[in-house]
Amino acid sequence: MDYQNELSGKIALVTGGTKGAGRAMAERLLQAGATVIITARNAPEKDNGKLHFIAADLSTAEGSQKVVSEVLSTYGRLDILVNNLGSSSTPAGGFSVLSDEDWISTIHANLLAPVRLDKGFLPQMIERKDGVIIHIASIQGKLPLYESTLPYAAAKAGLRNYSKSLSNEVTPKGVRVLTVSPGWINTSASEAWLGELARNANSTVEEAQQSVMDALGGIPYGRPAKSEEVAELVGFLVSPRANYLTGTEFVIDGGTVRTV
Repeated sequence: MDYQNELSGKIALVTGGTKGAGRAMAERLLQAGATVIITARNAPEKDNGKLHFIAADLSTAEGSQKVVSEVLSTYGRLDILVNNLGSSSTPAGGFSVLSDEDWISTIHANLLAPVRLDKGFLPQMIERKDGVIIHIASIQGKLPLYESTLPYAAAKAGLRNYSKSLSNEVTPKGVRVLTVSPGWINTSASEAWLGELARNANSTVEEAQQSVMDALGGIPYGRPAKSEEVAELVGFLVSPRANYLTGTEFVIDGGTVRTV
């Protein structure tokens, strides 16, 4: 599809943009002509000189403020904000094994980080009556895997609700706000995780992948998503072709969630 230069002149920020789906999103926006900034705690393993990197820990208020200040002082504005950062590192075992710190750290990374960045970048978007904010949530906001990712699922559910509420407030002021909820995405991190599952279960990686799909209730498409497939959806949503879309959640999960 020819989307070259449709984002020419736009300034975009992708959080968690150094690897996985975030990196694919950043490169997709770059291909469309945007100036793209990425941020994460650690620099990307494979450097792309065309992606502008800011090192920051967005799970802290200080890290979020650093990114807002650097972007606005360097570029003068931000047109597109893709809040992609998200992670779950809490132990498996359900509610009883989770500490307050497990809950707090997960909520800071998955909910408060986008809330802080939105607050930092929205004033200049509203002043110009122009801007797009994408919140990358998860199907776990609807379909929680309580045995392993209870805090993550709760935080993503909160992000979905917040995103809709924010859209109602700022869309009349010229800023579009959208939610993208992926299912399982095949990344290098998920491949490593599958390898660990296979070793622990003395099974093959293919069997481990099938066990995860079974835990999700199955994926009718038959496989996890590719990072590029999620990035393509985000690239469309931030483009002028999606100008009338706001306040909506887009699920990209290969059919995993069975409800309407």
